[in-house]
Amino acid sequence: MKIALIGYGKMGKTIEMIALERGHEIVSIIDVDNRADFHSETFANADVAIEFSAPATAFDNFTACFAANVPVVSGTTGWLGRMDEVRSMCEREGKTFFYASNYSIGVNLFFAVNRYLARLMNGFPAYDVHLSETHHIHKLDAPSGTALTLADDLIAQLDRKKQWTLRETGNSTDLVINAIREGEVPGIHEVTYESDIDYIQIKHSAKNRAGFALGAVLAAEFTVGKKGWLGMEDLLQLGN
Repeated sequence: MKIALIGYGKMGKTIEMIALERGHEIVSIIDVDNRADFHSETFANADVAIEFSAPATAFDNFTACFAANVPVVSGTTGWLGRMDEVRSMCEREGKTFFYASNYSIGVNLFFAVNRYLARLMNGFPAYDVHLSETHHIHKLDAPSGTALTLADDLIAQLDRKKQWTLRETGNSTDLVINAIREGEVPGIHEVTYESDIDYIQIKHSAKNRAGFALGAVLAAEFTVGKKGWLGMEDLLQLGN
């Protein structure tokens, strides 16, 4: 498989290493100083682009890939206000886009556990729920895309929660997300249900970036030859 990498920070370099280990070829690497390469024949010959960049440039990166008819696997967060536009391009123009807020297999299992537990806890309103996420100081968006996925799933399942917030409001229908930025933490996410007598907690802690990178390469392998909007539910077949 011929892969184009968009974004060549720590994550991009880890993806490169794992892709090469799995026998793939990196045919193009685009970063902040060579964006003109989107228009190159080399880039257009890629089977798929794996995009981990910055929120401010993500949407432009997607449209550049679509213009070159290169499918996109993206792990960039913080751009989701334009998600409907990307979905529309997939549907209207037959483009291919695989998006996940987190490509770790373990995190996606965690998502499934979160949905299941929330369905159970909907019947027990004595338990309030809150969400915490911790990441390295270089992460540009807060809350994380992973935290937003967890929050959206909680709000969908729990009748007592209507919206998420980053700070305490005193409103019991708000789901509070505590977003912490410290050190070089790859990612910790915790969902806690607490009553007056006990609490129930589920937690995922990443040890390094390798799990995210492997998941992105697996997603790229899955995406080649497909059309439309894809996600980890399609890849892992976890259901809801």
